[in-house]
Amino acid sequence: MDRLDELAIFVRIVEEGSLARAASRLRRSPPAVTRALASLEGRLGVRLIDRTTRRLAPTEAGRLLHERARVLLGDYEAATLGVREAPVRGLLRIAAPVQFGRRHVAPIVVAFLDVHPDVEIELMLNDRNVDLIDDSIDVAVRIGALADSGLTAQPVGMLKRLWVASPAYLGRHGTPQTPKDVVDHEAVLGTFRRAQAWTFGSSRRSRGVRVAGRFRVDDVETRLQAVVAGRGIGHFLSYQVANELAAGRLVRLLRAFEPPAIPVHLLTKGRTNRAPKIEAFLGFAAKRLQALPVLKAGRRG
Repeated sequence: MDRLDELAIFVRIVEEGSLARAASRLRRSPPAVTRALASLEGRLGVRLIDRTTRRLAPTEAGRLLHERARVLLGDYEAATLGVREAPVRGLLRIAAPVQFGRRHVAPIVVAFLDVHPDVEIELMLNDRNVDLIDDSIDVAVRIGALADSGLTAQPVGMLKRLWVASPAYLGRHGTPQTPKDVVDHEAVLGTFRRAQAWTFGSSRRSRGVRVAGRFRVDDVETRLQAVVAGRGIGHFLSYQVANELAAGRLVRLLRAFEPPAIPVHLLTKGRTNRAPKIEAFLGFAAKRLQALPVLKAGRRG
């Protein structure tokens, strides 16, 4: 049994003047209270309570311990209360994918700083999945399925994976109607490989189509600019092309063959006893991310 717990039981026994009443107030069984007292006396090597069949009273050593224990337990309660009610302050380290972080996380961070003047934030934008422990990250935005890592995940929305092209490109080359039609089109690719496979459809009925393109760039914004300029068909997450689709600069293709939506989560290292700054940011960010049209659209498909 925790030694603070033993002291709390001892103090209650003295103040109630009865093992049974102490057990009732503490919602413990009488044998558990008796064992706690015996354990405390055994460890200290001194009798703390004089007991008869009709009454009990603290010994001289018991009275001294009772006085000191009350002070100690009061200080402990004050200390823990202070932590629970601590102001939101200190350094907060947040990680997010580059483009999503620029478009959607950074504005949330700026708004959070306006509300909490005692907080500092380091926002790390990186398209690799950072390790929250090794990289000392407090909160991470993660797009995609999660591994069973032991981290705490809070879902905030869904994203679709889309194929798009510009109206100008489609006017010159036609609009693909099925995945196999994509083979005859120019692709703007996100790696430096000459060809790669795009996967269409659900996991149970998926089909891979090998595509190739003369322009390859390992940067989403540059790839998007090339597709808008009519260089070919591109494959993007829905939030990356939402503005261009709304403005008519891009056309969504092969909608019936899109893969299932993928989740977006806020990740933290623990479920309980998190620092106030982390709790405050999680609540603040989750509400705003869940309200984003790009994350709501993924739920609807």
